Order: sequence, then C-alpha cells, then structure tokens
Amino acid sequence: MPSYAEEQKRRAVETVEECGGSVTRAMRRLGYPTRQTLYHWLNRRDASHERKSGRPWSHHDPALKAQAVAFVRSGMAGKDVAEMLGVSSAAVACNWARAAESPSPATADRGPIEPMGDSEDRAYDGFEGSLEERVRQLELENDIPRAAAKVLKAESPSATTDREKALAVNELRATTGRSLRELTGSLRISKSSYEYQRRAISRPDKHAGLRARVREVFEGANASRGYRYVTHALRAGDDPMVVSEKVVRRIMREEGLSVAYAKRRARYSSYKGEISDAPENLVNRRFRAAAPNELWLTDITEFGLPGGKVYLSPILDCFDGGLPAWSIGTSPNAELANSSLEAACGMLREGQRPVTHSDRGCHYRWPGWMAICEENHLTRSMSKKGCSPDNSAMEGFFGRLKNEFFHHRDWSGVTMPEFCRMLGAYLRYYNEERPKEKLGWMSPMQYRRSLGLAA
Repeated sequence: MPSYAEEQKRRAVETVEECGGSVTRAMRRLGYPTRQTLYHWLNRRDASHERKSGRPWSHHDPALKAQAVAFVRSGMAGKDVAEMLGVSSAAVACNWARAAESPSPATADRGPIEPMGDSEDRAYDGFEGSLEERVRQLELENDIPRAAAKVLKAESPSATTDREKALAVNELRATTGRSLRELTGSLRISKSSYEYQRRAISRPDKHAGLRARVREVFEGANASRGYRYVTHALRAGDDPMVVSEKVVRRIMREEGLSVAYAKRRARYSSYKGEISDAPENLVNRRFRAAAPNELWLTDITEFGLPGGKVYLSPILDCFDGGLPAWSIGTSPNAELANSSLEAACGMLREGQRPVTHSDRGCHYRWPGWMAICEENHLTRSMSKKGCSPDNSAMEGFFGRLKNEFFHHRDWSGVTMPEFCRMLGAYLRYYNEERPKEKLGWMSPMQYRRSLGLAA
C-alpha cells in the first residue's frame, strides 16, 4: 500500500472542497488516492463526517443529509436539492431519502443483544399478508429446493443457470399447479428468459446423432480416453464428423462421460538397499530423444489379480514412447528384467548405444544386468533414491496402461496365462495402433513409418 505525505493528504482534502464535495472529481484532478483512502482522510480531518454505522467512509455531514431528505420529501426535485446543498448528484440526494424511509439493518442503531426468552408469539406474526398467503409462500420455498434436488441436482437455486431454472419451473408447474408468475419470481428468472429457455428445451437436439457417436467412441475405448481422443476418433472414422473439441467436451460433460482414474495404490518396489554403487543420473528428467534407441527407460510394475500377481518389465524408447521389448511373468526376478533388456538389445543397429535409465531396484544392480549393458555398450543411468519423478515418463506409461487396460474391469475368473496373453495383446496394440496426440494421432510404429525409420 503506498504511503502519502501529510502535504498530499492536506491537498487532497482541499481539492474535495474545491470540487464542491465531489470525491470523484477530486480523484480525477489529483490522480490519487483510492476512494476509500480519501474518505478516510476526510474523516480524520473532520470527526463530524465519520459515520458510526452503515456504509463506511462517507464524508457527508448527517445534518446535511437530513436537510436533503426533508427537501426531497417536500416535493423538491433531486437535481434542485443537489445544486442547493452542493451535493455531487441528484441520485445521492434521492438515495438518502429512500434510505431514510426504509433503513437497512446495517444502518439501524443496535442495542445490546438480550437473551432469547420464552414467548407465546407465533413465528409468522411478523410476516406481511394473511396467514393463508404466508403459508402458501412457505410451501413454495420448500417446493423449490425439492425441485432443485430432483431436476437440477444443485445445492441451491442460486447456483443454477437460466436453463436449469426453466426446468425447475416446468417441474413445479406440473407437480404443484402454481402460477408462472409466482414461480419465476421466486426463482429469480424473468418471464422472457423463461419463455426463451422453454422454447430452446422443446426444440429437437441438433447434436442427437453426435451424442450417440461420442458415447460409442468413449465406451469403445473402455471409458479410458478423454475428449481429445474422442474428437480425433470422430474426425478420423469411416464416417468422419467435423466437430470441435469444445462441443465434444460439453457433450461428454452433459452425458456424464468422464474418465475414472484409480486412486494411487501401493506400487511394487524392487529396492533392496544400496547393494552396489549406483551410476550417475544422466537423464535429469529430460525424457527426450532425437532418434530411436538413444534413450531407454525401464521399470517393473505389478498387476494384482484374484488368482495371484503378474509382473511386467518393459523397455520404453523416449523417441516416440514405443516399446522395443517387454517381458511378462509371475515373479519379479532377474530373468524378467534381463530378458526384456536382451530382447531390446537384439533390435539395435550398428553404432546404436542407448542410455538405459532405471530406478535403484536390485534388478538393475545385479551382475547379469550389468553384463548385458557392458556387452551391448549401453550406458547405465539411475534415478535418485526414492525419487519417482526421476523416472516419471516410465511411471506415466504405467499409469496409462493400467487405467486403459487394467483398472475398472472385473478380472475374476481370468486365469494367469490368459491375463498374460491379454496384456501382451494390449502392448502390441499400444505399439501398432494406439494413437497419441503428440505424434500427430499416430501410433509409435505408424510415426516411425511416416519418417522412414521402420518398414
């Protein structure tokens, strides 16, 4: 908050007087301070201007207000009252008169709060209108939240749109028989807005066909892909539909089509302590590669099934997110990790020596793994201890894999060999067919073929 010298404060107060008491004109002339600050300075210069209740920082004298109210009540025009008393505008004088006729609780004098005692007065004795009218009004106030809960699923009518309010009015008219004027007034929607929304609701849905296609694509992807993928699938299908992502996102929201992400569960950890010296972290979370087989990531993840556990050890290429190789087994042993690395090394061309990055699991520190790396001239790299972001690209792959393939599905009755076959089929689909937005909606292999890097 800026600080002002006493000379600036004195000059500001004098400028208000020169402008006939208009704070707005004074602020425009001075260029400082804020309205509330200037009111505060005025109050400090003249204690009679300070209000003890109501809106703060008013600088008008209560006697001046009373005189203005008396003139307005006598029939004098607000403009004439403002000119006579030096008030900034006619609206100010008229507002004072209205406030004097119906003072708000904030401006009323408040005495000490007395404890509530027993009383024989009825709760509705202070209400205006007859008893029957108040009962009817209270019934309506109860009907509106019920309609909101039934039709809108909203916390309160104030949190609803005009369309939702129109739906509530229709519901209340059908169930309570109340008048339109009564309902629109209580729901704070004008009759013209209600009629517009009513006609819009009765019109046929222009997106009816698109809604069916969106649901079909979403469910076909096992309810695991978002609006970007759905939009791409609609544009690239056998019967392409030109539609914007914004429309697809709105339709999915209206239809309740949202991707359900599983809560984070305790993941499998192969860390067994510092059993050997760990190589340096050469990646430093830069999961990018300019060509295939420059940077590989690896890790092991676990799938908990009713009949046991299955483990996956993939090799991920940071060039396009493809999988050069993977191994699936029922035990997280050295053979599982070594076999996937050996299979990936069998695809290397002459001169390709990728950096192979992993966490600090024991599989990547045993002699067999290090021998494979040395034999194929691989450069080892490891994350920091217990720092999953250092291998976040691999963790992200596991998250997508489990959300699209594993979570939210019933695996009871599926045998372990059958699950392994299904997992292998999904990984082949991931490599060959699954489109990725950052690859121009191509799969990793399609992307490589488009660059002439694969046959």
